[in-house]
Amino acid sequence: MPQYNYIYLGDNARTPYGNRSFQTVTNYTQQCVTSLFNLGCNLVILACNTASAKALRTIQQQYLPKHYPLKKVLGVLRPTTEIIGNYTKSGTIGVLGTKGTVDSMSYPIEISKFYPEIKVFQQACPMWVPIIENNEHKNKGADFYVKKYLDLLFSQSADIDTVVLACTHYPLLINKIKKYIPESITIISQNEIVAYSLSDYLMRHPEIEQICSKNSQIQFYTSDDTESFNITANTFFGKAVKSKHIEII
Repeated sequence: MPQYNYIYLGDNARTPYGNRSFQTVTNYTQQCVTSLFNLGCNLVILACNTASAKALRTIQQQYLPKHYPLKKVLGVLRPTTEIIGNYTKSGTIGVLGTKGTVDSMSYPIEISKFYPEIKVFQQACPMWVPIIENNEHKNKGADFYVKKYLDLLFSQSADIDTVVLACTHYPLLINKIKKYIPESITIISQNEIVAYSLSDYLMRHPEIEQICSKNSQIQFYTSDDTESFNITANTFFGKAVKSKHIEII
């Protein structure tokens, strides 16, 4: 959907969120959402599984009705869980995520709403995000931690035939992940799933779609140092990024 305007906000001064408490993640996420609203956004996507798992429900049910009743906030968790049954044949899936996402039990809970028969096994991967953030994910040293967490996941069940990469960082490790699991295992990356879900949401909610500006512009903001952010963002975005600093209060 290149016709829309996008504002990306990275709260790099306070990340990673994965090991923080529910209340802290909710507070930080709410502050980021407010900052995006102040920048002119009418629809915000929490492109973070930890924030989606820990903060989204509170923001949707309590914060928005009271402060921003005409604006919307969506997450990345539900688009994945509502279609996961299309991928597994054994009815057994594995979820790889941050400690915060795994501890929240959000994936087993949400999947059970759509597919109560599916068995879900989870594994926290606390070292993966730091490896990626420090641009070490292509080096041989990363293999140790990739294999370690995959072994821990599959030791829980031999029937796992589908693995969800429940963190938006993890697709950058996809080539290493494929080295340590059988080719028969389906790996679910959220990027396309969330994009198609957003497109579908806008089609079903023309009242939101119509107030989204469309000048094909992209702006990047970070709560930390812009120079460091630009280097790391280029790894994810695939193009040169020039960001602006923002104070999140």
